[in-house]
Amino acid sequence: MNWLSTVAVVFGIVAVWFNARQNVLGWPTGLVNVGLYSYIFFVGQLYALMGLQVFFFVISLYGWYQWIRGGRQHTGVAVSRTPVPLGLALTIGAVAGTVGLGWALDTYTPDQQPYIDAGVSVVSMAGQWMMARKYLETWWIWIGVNCVSVPLFLVHEEYDTAVQYLVFLGLAVSGLVQWRRSLAASS
Repeated sequence: MNWLSTVAVVFGIVAVWFNARQNVLGWPTGLVNVGLYSYIFFVGQLYALMGLQVFFFVISLYGWYQWIRGGRQHTGVAVSRTPVPLGLALTIGAVAGTVGLGWALDTYTPDQQPYIDAGVSVVSMAGQWMMARKYLETWWIWIGVNCVSVPLFLVHEEYDTAVQYLVFLGLAVSGLVQWRRSLAASS
């Protein structure tokens, strides 16, 4: 499966690289990455992360549309700040979702890291939705997810994936800087 992980890694890095630059090609390249990782996570018994790929597939289609036709003028969404009430709701939802999904994975599956698997999955869902809406704070979410994911994948001996998430960490920092500039330029 090493070659499959390598192909998934390449598509994942390219997708995030495009997203950091606000290039719509991040969405279709991300769809390839999602398809490959669905299989990889199934085989690795990381069920929440596998299920997360289904969400990523749907949200990638949504994000692709939002970046091209979203917004009031239907010309695509622009980088903006996350409204405070929405940020609070996302935080509460992520905590509750992590606890609930972690419990379910721990109780009903042989998941090897149920609460970490759940946390990475639920927080990633919030981050990906925020990416689709071009909320600047998505990059802080991704920085955190990547900091947890690198050691998770090292423990599971998914070295290619661990390297990918290390690269994602750098791209998340780059995306934060670039999106901040874009937001400042539009203000």
